[in-house]
Amino acid sequence: MQDMLDMLGLDGAAEAVYRAMLADPRGGVDELCARLALTEAAVREALDRLADLQLLRASREAPDLLLPVSPELGLELILHRQEQELLRRQRELEIGRAVAARAIAEYADLRPNTPTENAERLVGLDAVQAKLEVLARGVTGECLAVMPGGAQSRASLEASRPLDEAAMRRGVALLTLYQDSARHDPATLAYARWMTEETGLVRTCPTLPPRMLVFDREIAVVPIDPANTRLGALCTREPGIVASLVALFERTWQDAVPLGTDRPKDAGTGLSDTERELLRLLASGLTDEAAGRNLGISARSVRRQMAGLMERLEASSRFEAGLKAAQRGWL
Repeated sequence: MQDMLDMLGLDGAAEAVYRAMLADPRGGVDELCARLALTEAAVREALDRLADLQLLRASREAPDLLLPVSPELGLELILHRQEQELLRRQRELEIGRAVAARAIAEYADLRPNTPTENAERLVGLDAVQAKLEVLARGVTGECLAVMPGGAQSRASLEASRPLDEAAMRRGVALLTLYQDSARHDPATLAYARWMTEETGLVRTCPTLPPRMLVFDREIAVVPIDPANTRLGALCTREPGIVASLVALFERTWQDAVPLGTDRPKDAGTGLSDTERELLRLLASGLTDEAAGRNLGISARSVRRQMAGLMERLEASSRFEAGLKAAQRGWL
């Protein structure tokens, strides 16, 4: 039962109270204090924690009496709430992506490389790099970065290093998001580890919003076409757009895992977040190539991972795998 209690997220006092109540459901606060050598305040705090997790419920015979639910039911309830929270966050991310896409489209017809009051359209890699160098030298507090696509090019990493290094030496907080697949690219992983060894913070996520850089929460740089960054970028100071991009970054950051920390698998299904996202993408009708682009991996990797999932599902076809995944609640 210990693994199950760990999954329920109980601290030491709450676990002790929960175990004691499972052994003697009718014991009151005084009995729990005496049995566990805890203060009344500690016991009541633990009871509040258990109630928040829905691990206690009122007795139907004595409404004033709280009884523990079984660990199996408690785990099912908590997993259900986590799934609902993930769905809510996913909807928020989709809304944020749509807002960002609309904002970029509205400014896409700006005259190339000519700044207006709040926005500038940058055409060509040279123009983008020159602008980023100016912004990197001017940032004073924080830089938020989303770097989708898995492995980053060596040219991009080499261009970023002196700018990142100078910013960190000035005390600027660098928060960077990579895709989980970047952990398997030696050059990108080495760069991310170098950043964390300095003062940077790096997290990874199975899928990411489009590429973006936000400087001091006042200026944002995003690609005009996320599918082809060579077409150029939009640099904007528009408060509404910048605030939407910051909110999108923060929601993604909450769901991401720090570099150096293994992403836990779902206790109920044994799926990693990447495997679950792959199933969702393919079930939505995307091709292997499109799903791979979303996850920052190759189509070959998609096929390899899907073959492993089919084996676990004992499915002979992807159609059958989709049906069985849905029946098991994997989708």
